[in-house]
Amino acid sequence: MRIEIRNLSSGYPDKPVLKEIDLQFPEEGFCALLGPNGAGKSTLLKTMVGFLPIHSGDIDYDGRSISSWHRLDLAKKIAMIPQELEFQFDYQVRELVLMGRFPYLSLWQNYSTLDEEIADKTLELLHLTAMARKYYLELSGGEKQRVLIARALVQQTDVILLDESLSQLDINYQIETMNLLHGISQQHSKLVILVSHNINLASNYCDTLYFLKDGKLVSFGKPNEVVNTDLLHNLYGIELEVKLNEDTGIPSLLFPRKTSSTRV
Repeated sequence: MRIEIRNLSSGYPDKPVLKEIDLQFPEEGFCALLGPNGAGKSTLLKTMVGFLPIHSGDIDYDGRSISSWHRLDLAKKIAMIPQELEFQFDYQVRELVLMGRFPYLSLWQNYSTLDEEIADKTLELLHLTAMARKYYLELSGGEKQRVLIARALVQQTDVILLDESLSQLDINYQIETMNLLHGISQQHSKLVILVSHNINLASNYCDTLYFLKDGKLVSFGKPNEVVNTDLLHNLYGIELEVKLNEDTGIPSLLFPRKTSSTRV
C-alpha cells in the first residue's frame, strides 16, 4: 500500500502537534518513528487511522485521500496496535484474536468458518495455540503483545501500526517482539511502523528510521545514514557517542561517562 503524507498539520482541537509534515513510507518493510516526548510520533499514527483530525494537508492511500475512505475499508488496509488496551471484560485469547476479523463482518453476522480458520492459523504461527483458552489478563507482558500482534495479523491488512508497544516490556520480550515484527514485514510483505524511544533496538531491526521533533520531520533514512552524534544532539540536547556494532555494522549509542554526584 502506498502511503504519501503531504504538508500535514494535525493534532487536537486546542493543541496542534504536527506541522507541515511531508513523507512517504515504503510499500513494505519495518520502519520506526523516533524522537523526544511530544515530537508528534503517536499523533502521526492516530492521524493516519483517522482518530485525530487533519488541520491542513492530506494523507493519501494508494492515491486516494484518507477522507474518501470508509472507516471499515481503511480497517482492511491498516491495523493499529495502541500502547495500552483496556477491556471492560476479560476475553480468552482466541476470542480476542478473532476480533481482528470485525471489519469483514456485515451487520449481525457471526464469525464464519473462514474467520475461525484464519484466527487458528495465526495463533499457530505466533505459537499461541496452547494459550488459546487462557484469559488475556492472565498473560505476561510479552504474551499480551504477541496476542495483539496476532489480532492485527488476523485483520489481514497491508500495514500494521504500533504505538510504543515495547515501552512496558522487559528487554527479552522487546527483542522477541522486534524479531517477530521484522519477520512479519519480510515474510508477509507488510509495512510495519513502530513508534519507539529505543534507538538502539530500532537501528538493529528496522529498515528505515524517521526522526521527529516539535511536530516536524527532522531526518529519515537507513540507520547507517541517519544515526549520528549531530542528529542526536539536535533531538535530545545531549552528547551521545555513536559506534558501529562490530558484529552487525549497525550504529549503536554509547552513554556518557558518569559525572560527579549531583546534589538532589
